[in-house]
Amino acid sequence: MSNKPARGWKAEAPYNELPPLPPSAPLQTPAILKATIKARAALAELDRLAGKLPNPGILVRTLPLMEARCSSQIENIVTTDDMLFQRADQPDDSTLPEIREASRHAEALLEAYHGLKKLPVCSRLAQQVCSRIKDQPMSVRKLPGTVIASRRQVMYTPPVGEAVIRGLLANWEAYLHSEDDTDPLIRMAVAHYQFEAIHPFTDGNGRTGRILNSLYLTEAGLLEQPILYLSRYILANRSDYYRLLNAVTSHEAWEDWVVYILQGVAEVATWTAGKVREIHALVDTTQKLIAKKCPDLPLDDMMRAIFEQPYCRIRHLVVAGVAKRETASIYLVKLAKAGVLTEIKQGRDKLFLNHRLVALLTNPTDR
Repeated sequence: MSNKPARGWKAEAPYNELPPLPPSAPLQTPAILKATIKARAALAELDRLAGKLPNPGILVRTLPLMEARCSSQIENIVTTDDMLFQRADQPDDSTLPEIREASRHAEALLEAYHGLKKLPVCSRLAQQVCSRIKDQPMSVRKLPGTVIASRRQVMYTPPVGEAVIRGLLANWEAYLHSEDDTDPLIRMAVAHYQFEAIHPFTDGNGRTGRILNSLYLTEAGLLEQPILYLSRYILANRSDYYRLLNAVTSHEAWEDWVVYILQGVAEVATWTAGKVREIHALVDTTQKLIAKKCPDLPLDDMMRAIFEQPYCRIRHLVVAGVAKRETASIYLVKLAKAGVLTEIKQGRDKLFLNHRLVALLTNPTDR
């Protein structure tokens, strides 16, 4: 770490002198390059395994929800994976506010992912994502007063002034898409710090920034789908996350920050790859179980339905064109009686839980 304090920075004063990107510090140190190689290998293995799943929707419909839960918890919005899975497709007015907000996080990620070809990672996409998370139009801060504090102590005051913020965002956006030999993983780590330092919105910056990380990895071609559950690592190492962010601000300690993020990418990619291997095994076991105990059911359609998301409803089968409502109900009840699913009453509705898939996804280990 550099012992030289950053020029013009004081915790209590707006940091309008935030240095533009790229950083002046070297970004291809031996420690960074070593961490990059490890992270790239882990991502490549995850991408390979995910591509072999018979139904990629398994990951796209579940991991973003788990990412949303952890990312929201970093901001002290606490819910559970199980609650999110149950309410994922109907975050209505009767749902707890915490669940609605975390659900919107997952929706924001998926909507932006499906629209990446039309709108790549940029300032406008960040605004769109933040607006979706907050469920209201969000724009660049125009008024002063935003601070980042811990236990009533101001730790950082982001830049103020709409023109200043928009100028910094334009530089951030140009850096993301500049053509040089910087590895996309290193670029992601640097850009994530810069976005959090700019803090362009009055709220939702942390969650927006973490969504942009996932989107950038898919845009850069390192992952086919946005399935890197990086908030899991940040939540487990939250004190280091904020300490290292602050060290970049105060002493331009880029190496420690970039290595931290790259280690997180490698750790989470390895963990997720383990989950994907488990899903492969569970898919095979479940197919055999259904074929044995419910041979009259349309196997491929039912497998797709019960692995698309952990909780299946009768209307899911109807909407998917598998069967009409009465027949769909019979199918799901048969699977419940065969032990493939667990039937749960939720008011007037019925949920059919793929309990093995939920247990697999929510188990913190890879066993």
